[in-house]
Amino acid sequence: MLDTAPISRKSLFVPEAARILDVEPLTAREKLFRVSLNDRPLGHRPCQFVEVSIAGIGEAPISVSSSPASSEIFDLCVRDVGTLTQAMHRLEPGDRIGIRGPYGNGFPVEKIIGKDLLFVCGGLGLAPLRSLILHCIENRASFRRLTVLYGAKRPSERLYREELAAWAKDERLDLRETVDVPEEGWTGNVGVITTLFRAVEVDPLETVAVIVGPPVMYKFAVLELLQRGIMESRIYMSLERRMRCGLGKCGHCQMNGIYVCQEGPVFCYSDVKKVKEAL
Repeated sequence: MLDTAPISRKSLFVPEAARILDVEPLTAREKLFRVSLNDRPLGHRPCQFVEVSIAGIGEAPISVSSSPASSEIFDLCVRDVGTLTQAMHRLEPGDRIGIRGPYGNGFPVEKIIGKDLLFVCGGLGLAPLRSLILHCIENRASFRRLTVLYGAKRPSERLYREELAAWAKDERLDLRETVDVPEEGWTGNVGVITTLFRAVEVDPLETVAVIVGPPVMYKFAVLELLQRGIMESRIYMSLERRMRCGLGKCGHCQMNGIYVCQEGPVFCYSDVKKVKEAL
């Protein structure tokens, strides 16, 4: 097994040592890593992220996909897309990584209590949004209707398939799925995620919507929500795709003076709608 973690120190700039407890393949490109910090709970809020590092290889921001209630052991869904993530996909239970964080403002849970919640997830966007969905399920009495719309390119690329099957049977929420390209055995909806809106009942005065997914999805999902009368101030989105260092030092995430890693990654649409890079 690899011992890949740097020395643990309490610093914004120095990672803490963490141990991988379990690795589970989710799709051909994504794996779920269950991680433990040896001396403290992570203490994250829904939709926050951590910086994951492997000594001698690099560092990358990864969203936390588990519920805040399970902060002593947390989940990371990692897609094999770059040097750091490729190295992570070679790790096994017992191996060590470095963790900085959690970072970002996360989701303002206190602002959605008592509301209908509409989650719009595209592809890998289900990973960061899962932390908020699980929080709402665990605190079900604090919210009204919970509706989850999830779109993937193909059925084989759907994340958390066992959990999705459980959600489909759970009376506490309404799950609707779609794929762009059907495969053998798929009997669900086919089409882009906005095709799911036709079957969803929305009370615009009581609904808060949250969007996380690929960049191309945001514009059309926002238009669909606005057409249904949901106020701009009640549409939230995560822009974590732009982040790198997590501390506002590298400038990679800057959008017209906004540092996504510091002021986000969760933003209200009304605050960023005029920022060209946001959508």
